[in-house]
Amino acid sequence: MRTLPPMSTLRAFEATARTGSITRAAEELCRTHGAISRQLRLLQEHAGTTLFDKDGTGVRLNERGQGMYDVVRSVFDQLEQSYGRLIDQARGPSLHVACSATFAMRWLVPHMVDFYRLRPDIRIRLSMTSAREMRTEGADVVIAWDLTSYPEPDRQRALHLAPVAFGPVCAPSYTGSVRSGVRITHDFTSSAWDQWEALSGQRIAPAGELTFPHTHLCIEAALSGAGVALIEQRLIRKELRDGQLLAPYGFAQFEYGLMAVPAARELPKDAEVFIAWLRDKLADEPGPEACEKPDGKPAARMPPKRRKSPAGRTKA
Repeated sequence: MRTLPPMSTLRAFEATARTGSITRAAEELCRTHGAISRQLRLLQEHAGTTLFDKDGTGVRLNERGQGMYDVVRSVFDQLEQSYGRLIDQARGPSLHVACSATFAMRWLVPHMVDFYRLRPDIRIRLSMTSAREMRTEGADVVIAWDLTSYPEPDRQRALHLAPVAFGPVCAPSYTGSVRSGVRITHDFTSSAWDQWEALSGQRIAPAGELTFPHTHLCIEAALSGAGVALIEQRLIRKELRDGQLLAPYGFAQFEYGLMAVPAARELPKDAEVFIAWLRDKLADEPGPEACEKPDGKPAARMPPKRRKSPAGRTKA
């Protein structure tokens, strides 16, 4: 027989610890404040120790409570993911796809209606995460361009989808120097600037730096005139077309491009269909374009670099 507290106490504990409030936990679980307080008291009595300390009119985790929460949160996350997969299996064919939040919001979701017209029988379960967290989502397929932190077996399984082209962009209202202004960087893909400088031969020496955990935040910062951000072209086509952003040095194609990383060597049939659709849809888009420099002259388009991967696939 397992030595565990009642599940209701763990639910109350997890919700309170996650939200930082008994009131918010009660609202989330559709219980009263008193009921959640009783559950927390029962858990602490069962454990024989306190898990929270008073914090003004509220509570906060103490050291023992934080250790307990780290375990409970992990177990609840796994349980939620497993239960979600069970529900998906019961409903019929589905495919779990993980990608960056920016790619999902700015490209994938707006195009998904076309996929569902073609294959209404395949449901996509989408996880939108940060670059650092994508490989922990338990997805069938991960879509990413930067695989430097991925294990070698994952990189060997990766399937090329389309080229990626990055360029420094800023708002017309930006008053700083593009070459030596404030550089806006992504927390987890900061090597993109190094790759762009190596490919373009240009050097952006920052007078300052702003960092953000998501590319869409970098885009918003550039749109506000805060500095110069290095962004993949397909994510900002509308802003470039409408003149909200300028690309003074054009765009450079990175070496490997956008990749699909399957969770297993043998692709499920639904994954094969989805990846083939992605390739076709991405191939319909125009490649890197020449953009106007601040002096009105066109910036040179960077030629794509192509090489053979170890597996024999052509990478772009």
